[in-house]
Amino acid sequence: MSKQLKVALIGNPNTGKTSLFNRLTGLNQKVGNYPGVTVDKKTGVSNLSKTVKAKFIDLPGAYSLNPTSLDEDIAVKVLSDTSNENYPDVVVVVADAQNLKRNLLLYTQVKDLGLPTVLAINMEDQMKTKGISIDITSLEKDLKTKIVLISTKKNTGIASLKEVLLDHKALSLEPCFRYIEGVLDKRDQGKKKQKHRETIKRYQFLTDALNKSYTVNRDKATDLRAKLDAILTHPIFGYLIFFGILFLIFQGLFYWSEAPMDFIDISFASLSEWVKSSLPQGTFTSLVAEGIIPGIGGVVIFIPQIAFLFMVLSILEETGYMSRVVFLMDRIMRRYGLSGKSVVPLVSGTACAIPAIMAARNIESWKERLITILVTPFTTCSARIPVYAIIISLVIPSQNILGGFLNLQGVTLMLLYLLGFASAIMAAAILNRMLQIKSKSYFVIEMPDYRLPLVKNVVVHIIDKTKAFVFEAGKIILAISILLWILASFGPTKEFNNAEDIIKKEYVDLNAEDLNTKIAAYKLENSYIGILGKAIEPVIKPLGYDWKIGIALITSFAAREVFVGTLATIYSVGSEEEASIKSKMQKERHARSGKPVYNLASGISLLLFYAFAMQCMSTLAIVKRETNSWKWPVVQLVFMTTIAYISAFIAFQFLK
Repeated sequence: MSKQLKVALIGNPNTGKTSLFNRLTGLNQKVGNYPGVTVDKKTGVSNLSKTVKAKFIDLPGAYSLNPTSLDEDIAVKVLSDTSNENYPDVVVVVADAQNLKRNLLLYTQVKDLGLPTVLAINMEDQMKTKGISIDITSLEKDLKTKIVLISTKKNTGIASLKEVLLDHKALSLEPCFRYIEGVLDKRDQGKKKQKHRETIKRYQFLTDALNKSYTVNRDKATDLRAKLDAILTHPIFGYLIFFGILFLIFQGLFYWSEAPMDFIDISFASLSEWVKSSLPQGTFTSLVAEGIIPGIGGVVIFIPQIAFLFMVLSILEETGYMSRVVFLMDRIMRRYGLSGKSVVPLVSGTACAIPAIMAARNIESWKERLITILVTPFTTCSARIPVYAIIISLVIPSQNILGGFLNLQGVTLMLLYLLGFASAIMAAAILNRMLQIKSKSYFVIEMPDYRLPLVKNVVVHIIDKTKAFVFEAGKIILAISILLWILASFGPTKEFNNAEDIIKKEYVDLNAEDLNTKIAAYKLENSYIGILGKAIEPVIKPLGYDWKIGIALITSFAAREVFVGTLATIYSVGSEEEASIKSKMQKERHARSGKPVYNLASGISLLLFYAFAMQCMSTLAIVKRETNSWKWPVVQLVFMTTIAYISAFIAFQFLK
């Protein structure tokens, strides 16, 4: 490859810009941050010819280059700052054939920057069913550019787009709309009024151009959108359908992922046992078998559930249904001092609170934005799934109810999700009364057309998100697993160093296997990690937890999913048996009473603690960055931890 072009993709939300990016780049994508900000930047590489490849930059969705949000501000900076590493050689503006006039406002602004600009009109496959026809030659003449009709769904027009990009130097750099000369009064320059009048003049220009080249014959349209919207956004049936979909999702999370999860769990247990039996005995073998493998296994086991969740979320987004959910929820949010714009972060929070909090940047009202940032971590994120899944499987029976239609474990998981969302709403209502900040806001959302999910988009989304979950969490878990193994394998006291002699004197009649188990347990209790756990045990004992769970609570502050990996490492140290994580947790007993550590009371207590607790230092860091103050993350941490402790305490004391 002798040359690499830099191509920026920009467009209004819901025009298919990201779908085009996925079509062009496939899995050759990287995710990073724009310099100085924490908004995701996606780049990908694609071959345009045998000698030329292109680096595609997927810019945030924007309605115009008159920035009213951080996303639009980023787009402006990338397209106007020639010193920026992402400054493009050519820009592709993606527009939707059904909303062409509105989409072309952004195009005229990009074209006026003096960059080679291509217009890609998406959804060509739907033009016939919508009764749309476009005179491409006439429109190209008025807009002074090359236009390519594409369909990201049918994968048509992509080759033509690549040909245009290869010949981008032939594109006209002449602005398609001169708005300064003879259009605006000089006294308006630099004022807000200027932008308003400029926008009006741009739309007048676009109206004249489209009147000659763009027609819609409604008699030929075969659109079912209005009928579907009437059902899916209905004030009663809309909510019933939404909660029905949620219910099916959570039933599937347990039912369809149970077999692969069990297979992964047993495989890691077998791998650990194989390492012990195959490698020479010693410190390194113990580290690998008892520390690294169980720790990593504690994350990998949840890949089926995480992948399933992201698959469903991607399908709902691809079909256009998620926009209807946001519209539905706006009716609820306004009662609690929020607008529908707050629903986007709350819904996004089911994947991860960090990008969800960053999504609040498009909320103009500071009060609404602050409340949204503070309550979003209550929604159940994917990092909670490993904790929920393992605890539910231990303390909630896999029992079918209502004639086999419902599974009790799936119902429990759905209730936890609803609890998280309800908690966020209640917290928002409290904050709305407490925060004396005057502000006004409005809610506007675009309803995209319904369409079948693009398989490639769904697959890329699943792989991208699952890979991020595994590798990002894996880095932390690997480091913590090694640290935990060291703390659990060594100790400062005589009891630890003389554990074998002490246990042999106390238990003279035990067989060799039971004796080794007693020695391992005694050494663990007197190791560094045992001493630390015993120190915090009085605080967590009223919640039904022992010192081992206490250690997991501390380490999971790095990332919630570390909870399972921590317990897997602790329970594996000194263990000679080949057993899965789940079976080890089932066999765990309190030292004095001999009762199971994980029962209904302690299990529900743990579920509630993780439902409310702010067990994520990365989220706290993002809150600090978004609010530009340590005040709000500290308030958030104290408030959520207090609620978590009280809820867990009440649940355990009531159920024990």
